[in-house]
Amino acid sequence: MPTFGQTSTGRLETCDPRLQSLFQEVVKTFDCSIICGHRGEEEQMAAFNARPQRSKARFGQSPHNLDPSRAVDAIPYPVDWEDIERMAYFAGVVMTTAKWMSIPIRWGNDWDGDTDLRDNSLNDRPHYELLDWRK
Repeated sequence: MPTFGQTSTGRLETCDPRLQSLFQEVVKTFDCSIICGHRGEEEQMAAFNARPQRSKARFGQSPHNLDPSRAVDAIPYPVDWEDIERMAYFAGVVMTTAKWMSIPIRWGNDWDGDTDLRDNSLNDRPHYELLDWRK
């Protein structure tokens, strides 16, 4: 059974307990890495200012900026940023597990939750966020 390494564990520990529980369950059946949990101001602005842009949010506008983070970036392991199909398959596992655990989330490649992956202005495939993060 896969488990998180020290780096992924540390990143996940910066997240809301619901996200921690979700991804601890997901990793039991689908090996993955946690790329990002909480983002401070410097890291958020670097993502915003990057070209190509990695975030459309300035510091304070992202669920990653809350403490604990209400968002997590996770990707199948081994990491292959070009394997879009595997990321979509992984997202199906994450979303199904979240539904089973009654954790309301959305995926950064289906912002409106309509299962149409072609209608997004930003495809953030590793991104998962709690739907109630603004509350």
